[in-house]
Amino acid sequence: MAKIYIPYGTVEGQTAHIVEYIAEVVRANGHQAETADLKHSPNPIPSGYDGVIVAASVHVGKHEGYVADFVKKNLTELERLPSALVSVSMAAHGDEQTAEGYVEKFEQDTGWRPAHVGLFAGAVLYTHYGFIKKHVMKKIASDKGSLDTDTSRDYVYTEWDGVRRFTEDFLAQLAEPGRQQ
Repeated sequence: MAKIYIPYGTVEGQTAHIVEYIAEVVRANGHQAETADLKHSPNPIPSGYDGVIVAASVHVGKHEGYVADFVKKNLTELERLPSALVSVSMAAHGDEQTAEGYVEKFEQDTGWRPAHVGLFAGAVLYTHYGFIKKHVMKKIASDKGSLDTDTSRDYVYTEWDGVRRFTEDFLAQLAEPGRQQ
């Protein structure tokens, strides 16, 4: 049984939902998982973990700065342990090249080159936004050709089967003899 640490950063909450789902998949596969919201717990990676999955959302073209700071402070441990990055962005919903660019920038900024990277789409949560943000997000969606502009509802684009497969693949790598990170 492996112990997986899953620190994350989230702005609107969808990354937290994805992280909780990852933790459920880890547990369903007979392992232990602990999540940590880095906004409230930016501590070093605790000892005793067999792997780490760092998750961060992208807003205005960048991952959360406090997640990048966490990665920089824990770089040695992230390079020693099997580790992965989960990047949550709307670009992952149809613009994979841009989503990959966000990860490349994060890697350049932090010096961390995770062997496993998951790109997942987030959500547009119109019902959670204030008046101005709701209309800015509607305009962005409309400008990108999206028909998802009904501000009376939310749109979740996360592909949950992909999140499950990513997590199971990460766990399978942990089980391989002579595993490489």
